[in-house]
Amino acid sequence: MTKTPGDILRSWIHCINEGDLDGALSFYNEKALLIPTFASRLLGRPEGIRDYFERLCAREDLSIALHEKTVVAQPVADSIYALSGIYCWRFAIDGEMLNFEARFSFVLDLSQTAPILHHHSSQIPRTL
Repeated sequence: MTKTPGDILRSWIHCINEGDLDGALSFYNEKALLIPTFASRLLGRPEGIRDYFERLCAREDLSIALHEKTVVAQPVADSIYALSGIYCWRFAIDGEMLNFEARFSFVLDLSQTAPILHHHSSQIPRTL
C-alpha cells in the first residue's frame, strides 16, 4: 500500500500521542536534519534527535493536534514531497496544561523506509 505524505504525518503524530518514541523516531532518516520547536540548535545526528524527543516525550500529558485544513503537500520530484502546516503541541507544566501552536515543514522521501529527511518546527509568534 502506497503511503501519502499525509499518512506519514498522521502516523508520526499518532506515535507521539501514544508515547511511542521508537515508532516516532523510526520515521527519521539516518541523515535527517531536525530544526526543533523547543530547542535552539539544529539536530543532524540520530542520537541528537533521540535525545531531544526523549526529553520532550517525558513531558506530562504530551500530545499533538493537527490543524488538518492547514496541511499542504507539494510534490518536489518523483517520491520527494514538501509537507507543511500547523500543529499544536500540548503538555502540562507544573500541573497546568499549555498549548504551543507551531508551524511545521517536512521534506519526505516516500521511497525510503525512514522517509523524514528534514523537519522544521517553530512556535508561531504572538501577533499584535
